Parts: sequence; C-alpha cells; structure tokens
Amino acid sequence: MKVAIIKYNAGNVQSVLFALERIGVNAILSDNADEIQSADKIIFPGVGEASSAMNYLRNNNLDSLIVSLKQPTLGICLGMQLMCKYSDEGNTNCLGIFNSSVKKFDFERQQGNILKVPQIGWNTIYNLNSNLFKSIKENEYMYFVHSYYVEKSEDMIATTNYGIEYSSALQKNNFYAVQFHPEKSSDAGQQIMQNFIAL
Repeated sequence: MKVAIIKYNAGNVQSVLFALERIGVNAILSDNADEIQSADKIIFPGVGEASSAMNYLRNNNLDSLIVSLKQPTLGICLGMQLMCKYSDEGNTNCLGIFNSSVKKFDFERQQGNILKVPQIGWNTIYNLNSNLFKSIKENEYMYFVHSYYVEKSEDMIATTNYGIEYSSALQKNNFYAVQFHPEKSSDAGQQIMQNFIAL
C-alpha cells in the first residue's frame, strides 16, 4: 500500500510519519501531483496559519489537486480547517470540500473563569458516526491544539465541547478530517490511524 503525506509549508509532519511507522506503514512525503494521485491513501496534516497555508497550496497547484482526489484522504488539524469553505483566520477562502466555516474560540471573561485559547490538551470526542472510529468508545480522549474550530454541520462525524460544541471530525465521500491529532493521541489515536489505513 502506498500512503502519501501532502508536503506544504504548514508544520511538522514527523510525528505523522512516526505514527504510521508504528503501525507498519512507510509513507512518502510529497508535493508532486503524480506521486500523490497514485497513492492508495493520502494524509493532509497541518499546523500553522490558514491564509499563508492556502496561499502556498494555490501557488503550487495543490488546492485543485486535493479537491480532485478520489482515494481516502484524511485532513488533520489545520488540514481539516483548510478542507472547509472559509476560515475566520486571515479571512481565508479555503478548499470548500466541506460546506462549513471555521471560527475563532471567543470566550468572554466570567467571574474570572475563562477557557484558555488555544485549547491545548486532552478532550473527549462523542457522537461518533464513521468507520474511522471503529473500536473507539464514546467520550474517548484525544489530543487537541487549536484556536479555531469548525462549526457543527451535516458532515460532522464526531463532536467535542470546549465552551461550545463543535465538529471535531468530518466526513464527506472519500474525505475525512479530524481537528485533534491522532498521531499524538496514544492508543486510541493509533487505532484511528489504523482504521483510516484499513478503509
């Protein structure tokens, strides 16, 4: 099986490569259209800022490539947000695979009790509704690092609550996306990676 990780200027992909190695998968890191299109599975990770990441994708024709993919494709963190139609971060028009908007966590101070932004750490996922979550139990903990979130939508396959409920995973056709980092989410995250490879 050939697994490709899309290479673009958005964060460290080493942890994704290591997570795949742990389940016996050697992936290639590439921004080459032919290499990506010929892969059986594709991972679109990301840590960084939406507008500069989208500019890079457009300048390297990776935006149209990603939208055209027919094989199972998994967006992670910023990758998930870029798969949506629009992000408040930098007022960015994104790939539009999911008809969802990305908003910034905006909590007003109440009696000195305020949730920190970004959300960093472990939180639960629930309302699980996809083969991506096979053998994952409701309210399993995953590792999150993000200041922006995807609104609840018809494509939602997992929910998380951080002050508000939001989409922590999406699925539409061959496209899957998670806001959390499965590659940093211990055994449960590793199970999700295995489920994706087995799709």
